[in-house]
Amino acid sequence: MSLHRTVLLNETIDGLDLKSGSVVLDGTFGGGGHSREICKRYPGVKIIALDQDSSTLKNKDSNCEIIFHNENFRNLDRVLSAQGGPASGGEKVDGIIFDLGLSSDQLQNSGRGFSFLIDESLIMQMKNSGKENPSGEDITAQEIVNTWGEESLADIIYGYGEEKQARRIAKAIVESRKKQEIKTTFDLVKIIEQAIPAKFRKGRIHCATKTFQAIRIAVNDELGALAEGLQKGFEALRAGGRMSVISFHSLEDRIVKKFFRKQAEDKKAFLINKKPIIASGEEVKNNPRARSAKLRILEKI
Repeated sequence: MSLHRTVLLNETIDGLDLKSGSVVLDGTFGGGGHSREICKRYPGVKIIALDQDSSTLKNKDSNCEIIFHNENFRNLDRVLSAQGGPASGGEKVDGIIFDLGLSSDQLQNSGRGFSFLIDESLIMQMKNSGKENPSGEDITAQEIVNTWGEESLADIIYGYGEEKQARRIAKAIVESRKKQEIKTTFDLVKIIEQAIPAKFRKGRIHCATKTFQAIRIAVNDELGALAEGLQKGFEALRAGGRMSVISFHSLEDRIVKKFFRKQAEDKKAFLINKKPIIASGEEVKNNPRARSAKLRILEKI
Protein backbone atom coordinates (compact mmCIF):
# COMPACT_ATOMS: atom_id res chain seq x y z
CA MET A 1 0.00 0.00 0.00
CA SER A 2 1.32 3.45 -0.94
CA LEU A 3 2.42 5.73 1.92
CA HIS A 4 2.44 8.74 -0.37
CA ARG A 5 -0.12 11.51 0.12
CA THR A 6 -0.67 13.54 -3.03
CA VAL A 7 0.00 17.25 -2.56
CA LEU A 8 -2.33 19.97 -3.91
CA LEU A 9 -4.55 17.27 -5.38
CA ASN A 10 -7.74 19.26 -5.98
CA GLU A 11 -5.96 22.44 -7.04
CA THR A 12 -3.88 20.56 -9.62
CA ILE A 13 -6.83 18.73 -11.19
CA ASP A 14 -9.23 21.68 -11.04
CA GLY A 15 -6.61 23.76 -12.83
CA LEU A 16 -6.50 21.38 -15.79
CA ASP A 17 -10.18 22.09 -16.63
CA LEU A 18 -10.77 18.55 -17.93
CA LYS A 19 -13.91 16.86 -19.22
CA SER A 20 -14.95 13.31 -20.00
CA GLY A 21 -12.95 12.12 -23.00
CA SER A 22 -9.90 14.24 -22.26
CA VAL A 23 -6.43 12.77 -22.79
CA VAL A 24 -4.06 13.42 -19.89
CA LEU A 25 -0.33 12.82 -19.57
CA ASP A 26 0.65 12.10 -15.96
CA GLY A 27 4.38 12.61 -16.28
CA THR A 28 5.21 11.59 -12.71
CA PHE A 29 2.74 8.82 -11.88
CA GLY A 30 4.30 7.83 -8.54
CA GLY A 31 1.63 6.68 -6.10
CA GLY A 32 -1.05 7.34 -8.72
CA GLY A 33 -2.97 9.88 -6.62
CA HIS A 34 -3.61 12.41 -9.37
CA SER A 35 -4.52 9.79 -11.96
CA ARG A 36 -6.95 7.95 -9.70
CA GLU A 37 -8.72 11.17 -8.72
CA ILE A 38 -9.00 12.19 -12.39
CA CYS A 39 -10.53 8.78 -13.18
CA LYS A 40 -13.00 9.22 -10.36
CA ARG A 41 -14.12 12.63 -11.59
CA TYR A 42 -13.98 11.99 -15.35
CA PRO A 43 -14.70 8.28 -16.06
CA GLY A 44 -14.23 8.65 -19.83
CA VAL A 45 -10.75 10.09 -19.57
CA LYS A 46 -7.65 8.44 -21.03
CA ILE A 47 -4.42 8.70 -19.03
CA ILE A 48 -0.93 8.15 -20.37
CA ALA A 49 1.15 7.60 -17.23
CA LEU A 50 4.94 7.82 -17.09
CA ASP A 51 7.34 6.96 -14.31
CA GLN A 52 10.97 5.92 -14.50
CA ASP A 53 10.56 3.91 -11.30
CA SER A 54 9.08 0.56 -12.36
CA SER A 55 8.01 -0.17 -8.78
CA THR A 56 5.13 2.31 -9.26
CA LEU A 57 3.45 -0.30 -11.47
CA LYS A 58 1.89 -1.72 -8.34
CA ASN A 59 -0.05 1.54 -7.89
CA LYS A 60 -1.75 1.61 -11.25
CA ASP A 61 -5.01 -0.12 -10.33
CA SER A 62 -7.86 2.15 -11.45
CA ASN A 63 -11.36 2.25 -12.87
CA CYS A 64 -10.45 4.03 -16.11
CA GLU A 65 -8.00 3.61 -18.98
CA ILE A 66 -4.41 4.13 -17.87
CA ILE A 67 -1.63 3.31 -20.29
CA PHE A 68 1.58 2.97 -18.27
CA HIS A 69 5.09 3.58 -19.61
CA ASN A 70 8.24 2.93 -17.55
CA GLU A 71 9.94 6.07 -18.83
CA ASN A 72 11.38 9.41 -17.70
CA PHE A 73 9.12 12.33 -18.63
CA ARG A 74 11.99 13.93 -20.53
CA ASN A 75 11.24 11.23 -23.15
CA LEU A 76 7.50 11.92 -23.34
CA ASP A 77 7.81 12.73 -27.05
CA ARG A 78 9.02 9.18 -27.66
CA VAL A 79 6.08 7.78 -25.69
CA LEU A 80 3.49 9.91 -27.49
CA SER A 81 5.02 9.10 -30.86
CA ALA A 82 4.62 5.40 -30.09
CA GLN A 83 0.97 6.09 -29.22
CA GLY A 84 0.42 7.44 -32.73
CA GLY A 85 -1.72 10.43 -33.54
CA PRO A 86 -2.28 13.43 -35.85
CA ALA A 87 -0.01 13.51 -38.88
CA SER A 88 1.98 10.69 -37.27
CA GLY A 89 3.59 13.28 -35.02
CA GLY A 90 2.33 11.53 -31.92
CA GLU A 91 -0.78 11.80 -29.79
CA LYS A 92 -1.76 15.27 -28.56
CA VAL A 93 -3.01 15.72 -25.01
CA ASP A 94 -5.47 17.99 -23.19
CA GLY A 95 -3.65 18.08 -19.87
CA ILE A 96 -0.24 17.40 -18.38
CA ILE A 97 0.78 16.90 -14.75
CA PHE A 98 4.35 17.06 -13.45
CA ASP A 99 4.54 16.41 -9.69
CA LEU A 100 8.25 16.84 -9.09
CA GLY A 101 10.48 15.50 -6.34
CA LEU A 102 10.39 12.29 -4.35
CA SER A 103 7.34 10.43 -3.12
CA SER A 104 7.09 9.20 0.47
CA ASP A 105 7.35 5.64 -0.89
CA GLN A 106 10.70 6.38 -2.53
CA LEU A 107 12.02 8.03 0.62
CA GLN A 108 11.01 5.24 2.97
CA ASN A 109 10.82 2.03 0.94
CA SER A 110 13.04 2.26 -2.13
CA GLY A 111 16.23 0.91 -0.55
CA ARG A 112 18.19 3.30 -2.77
CA GLY A 113 19.50 5.75 -0.22
CA PHE A 114 17.28 8.78 -0.79
CA SER A 115 16.67 9.38 2.92
CA PHE A 116 19.33 10.41 5.42
CA LEU A 117 17.15 8.86 8.15
CA ILE A 118 17.56 5.28 6.91
CA ASP A 119 20.89 3.45 6.56
CA GLU A 120 21.03 2.24 2.95
CA SER A 121 23.45 1.96 0.05
CA LEU A 122 24.20 5.27 -1.65
CA ILE A 123 22.47 4.72 -5.00
CA MET A 124 19.88 7.54 -5.34
CA GLN A 125 18.82 6.58 -8.86
CA MET A 126 15.18 7.49 -9.42
CA LYS A 127 14.66 4.61 -11.78
CA ASN A 128 14.33 1.27 -10.06
CA SER A 129 17.31 -0.79 -11.14
CA GLY A 130 17.52 -2.95 -8.05
CA LYS A 131 18.36 -2.16 -4.44
CA GLU A 132 21.86 -3.58 -4.43
CA ASN A 133 22.48 -3.91 -8.14
CA PRO A 134 22.21 -0.52 -9.83
CA SER A 135 22.48 -0.22 -13.59
CA GLY A 136 26.09 -0.19 -14.70
CA GLU A 137 25.45 2.48 -17.32
CA ASP A 138 24.28 5.15 -14.85
CA ILE A 139 26.08 7.09 -12.15
CA THR A 140 25.27 6.48 -8.48
CA ALA A 141 25.60 8.69 -5.42
CA GLN A 142 28.34 6.37 -4.16
CA GLU A 143 30.36 7.01 -7.31
CA ILE A 144 29.93 10.78 -6.94
CA VAL A 145 31.07 10.99 -3.31
CA ASN A 146 33.99 8.60 -3.84
CA THR A 147 35.40 9.80 -7.18
CA TRP A 148 34.44 13.39 -7.93
CA GLY A 149 36.94 16.14 -7.20
CA GLU A 150 36.54 18.46 -4.23
CA GLU A 151 35.70 21.48 -6.39
CA SER A 152 33.06 19.57 -8.37
CA LEU A 153 31.49 18.28 -5.16
CA ALA A 154 31.39 21.78 -3.69
CA ASP A 155 29.86 23.14 -6.89
CA ILE A 156 26.96 20.67 -6.96
CA ILE A 157 26.30 20.86 -3.22
CA TYR A 158 26.12 24.64 -3.42
CA GLY A 159 24.49 24.88 -6.86
CA TYR A 160 21.88 22.14 -6.50
CA GLY A 161 21.46 22.18 -2.73
CA GLU A 162 22.01 25.88 -2.05
CA GLU A 163 24.08 24.70 0.91
CA LYS A 164 26.20 27.50 2.41
CA GLN A 165 28.56 24.98 4.02
CA ALA A 166 29.26 23.32 0.64
CA ARG A 167 33.03 23.82 0.66
CA ARG A 168 33.41 22.46 4.19
CA ILE A 169 31.30 19.42 3.32
CA ALA A 170 33.12 18.74 0.05
CA LYS A 171 36.51 18.94 1.79
CA ALA A 172 35.31 16.57 4.52
CA ILE A 173 34.02 14.06 1.95
CA VAL A 174 37.37 14.00 0.14
CA GLU A 175 39.33 13.66 3.40
CA SER A 176 37.06 10.89 4.68
CA ARG A 177 37.21 8.75 1.54
CA LYS A 178 41.01 8.68 1.77
CA LYS A 179 40.59 6.60 4.90
CA GLN A 180 37.73 4.39 3.71
CA GLU A 181 35.12 4.23 0.98
CA ILE A 182 31.83 6.05 1.63
CA LYS A 183 29.20 3.36 1.09
CA THR A 184 26.00 4.20 2.96
CA THR A 185 23.70 7.10 3.76
CA PHE A 186 24.77 7.05 7.41
CA ASP A 187 28.43 7.21 6.33
CA LEU A 188 27.64 10.41 4.47
CA VAL A 189 25.46 11.88 7.22
CA LYS A 190 28.27 11.40 9.75
CA ILE A 191 30.71 13.24 7.47
CA ILE A 192 28.29 16.14 6.99
CA GLU A 193 27.57 16.43 10.70
CA GLN A 194 31.27 16.53 11.54
CA ALA A 195 32.06 19.00 8.75
CA ILE A 196 29.77 21.86 9.69
CA PRO A 197 29.97 24.11 12.78
CA ALA A 198 27.83 22.96 15.73
CA LYS A 199 25.53 25.98 15.53
CA PHE A 200 24.40 24.88 12.05
CA ARG A 201 23.67 21.26 12.98
CA LYS A 202 20.31 22.00 14.52
CA GLY A 203 17.63 23.89 12.69
CA ARG A 204 14.26 23.61 11.02
CA ILE A 205 15.66 21.11 8.53
CA HIS A 206 18.24 18.36 9.05
CA CYS A 207 21.80 19.47 8.27
CA ALA A 208 22.13 16.73 5.61
CA THR A 209 18.97 17.71 3.71
CA LYS A 210 20.52 20.04 1.15
CA THR A 211 23.54 17.85 0.44
CA PHE A 212 21.36 14.79 -0.15
CA GLN A 213 19.09 16.87 -2.42
CA ALA A 214 22.07 18.11 -4.41
CA ILE A 215 23.59 14.68 -4.95
CA ARG A 216 20.21 13.18 -5.91
CA ILE A 217 19.67 15.96 -8.48
CA ALA A 218 23.12 15.33 -9.93
CA VAL A 219 22.64 11.56 -10.12
CA ASN A 220 19.36 11.91 -12.02
CA ASP A 221 20.01 15.13 -13.97
CA GLU A 222 16.67 16.31 -12.59
CA LEU A 223 16.92 19.93 -13.67
CA GLY A 224 17.94 18.99 -17.21
CA ALA A 225 15.07 16.50 -17.37
CA LEU A 226 12.63 19.16 -16.14
CA ALA A 227 13.67 21.72 -18.76
CA GLU A 228 13.40 19.08 -21.50
CA GLY A 229 10.08 17.74 -20.22
CA LEU A 230 8.50 21.20 -20.03
CA GLN A 231 9.41 21.99 -23.64
CA LYS A 232 8.30 18.63 -25.03
CA GLY A 233 5.16 18.68 -22.91
CA PHE A 234 4.17 22.12 -24.16
CA GLU A 235 4.64 20.97 -27.76
CA ALA A 236 2.41 17.96 -27.06
CA LEU A 237 -0.48 20.05 -25.71
CA ARG A 238 -3.48 20.78 -27.89
CA ALA A 239 -4.57 24.42 -28.18
CA GLY A 240 -6.55 25.09 -25.00
CA GLY A 241 -4.70 22.32 -23.17
CA ARG A 242 -3.20 22.98 -19.75
CA MET A 243 -0.09 21.99 -17.85
CA SER A 244 0.05 21.76 -14.04
CA VAL A 245 3.49 21.61 -12.43
CA ILE A 246 4.14 21.10 -8.71
CA SER A 247 7.67 21.92 -7.56
CA PHE A 248 9.23 21.47 -4.12
CA HIS A 249 12.35 23.61 -4.14
CA SER A 250 13.43 26.94 -5.55
CA LEU A 251 15.62 25.56 -8.35
CA GLU A 252 12.70 23.64 -9.86
CA ASP A 253 10.25 26.49 -9.38
CA ARG A 254 12.65 28.94 -11.02
CA ILE A 255 12.87 26.77 -14.16
CA VAL A 256 9.08 26.37 -14.33
CA LYS A 257 8.44 30.07 -13.73
CA LYS A 258 10.94 31.11 -16.40
CA PHE A 259 9.56 28.65 -18.96
CA PHE A 260 5.92 29.61 -18.34
CA ARG A 261 6.73 33.32 -18.49
CA LYS A 262 8.56 32.87 -21.83
CA GLN A 263 5.54 31.11 -23.40
CA ALA A 264 3.26 33.91 -22.17
CA GLU A 265 5.58 36.64 -23.47
CA ASP A 266 5.71 34.91 -26.86
CA LYS A 267 1.88 34.87 -26.93
CA LYS A 268 1.87 31.08 -27.09
CA ALA A 269 0.13 30.64 -23.74
CA PHE A 270 -1.28 32.46 -20.78
CA LEU A 271 -0.76 31.96 -17.09
CA ILE A 272 -3.72 30.58 -15.15
CA ASN A 273 -2.08 31.77 -11.94
CA LYS A 274 0.58 34.50 -11.95
CA LYS A 275 1.65 33.61 -8.42
CA PRO A 276 2.18 29.98 -7.40
CA ILE A 277 -0.64 28.21 -5.59
CA ILE A 278 0.46 26.88 -2.20
CA ALA A 279 -1.10 24.40 0.18
CA SER A 280 -3.62 25.52 2.77
CA GLY A 281 -2.74 25.52 6.46
CA GLU A 282 -4.99 22.51 6.92
CA GLU A 283 -3.21 20.50 4.22
CA VAL A 284 0.21 21.36 5.64
CA LYS A 285 -1.00 20.27 9.07
CA ASN A 286 -2.11 16.90 7.68
CA ASN A 287 0.82 16.49 5.29
CA PRO A 288 3.99 18.44 6.22
CA ARG A 289 5.52 17.62 2.82
CA ALA A 290 3.03 20.09 1.30
CA ARG A 291 4.73 22.98 3.08
CA SER A 292 7.23 23.64 0.28
CA ALA A 293 4.97 22.78 -2.68
CA LYS A 294 4.27 25.38 -5.37
CA LEU A 295 1.78 24.83 -8.19
CA ARG A 296 1.93 26.73 -11.49
CA ILE A 297 -0.60 26.24 -14.31
CA LEU A 298 -0.31 27.27 -17.97
CA GLU A 299 -2.82 27.15 -20.83
CA LYS A 300 -1.64 26.84 -24.43
CA ILE A 301 -3.18 29.22 -26.96
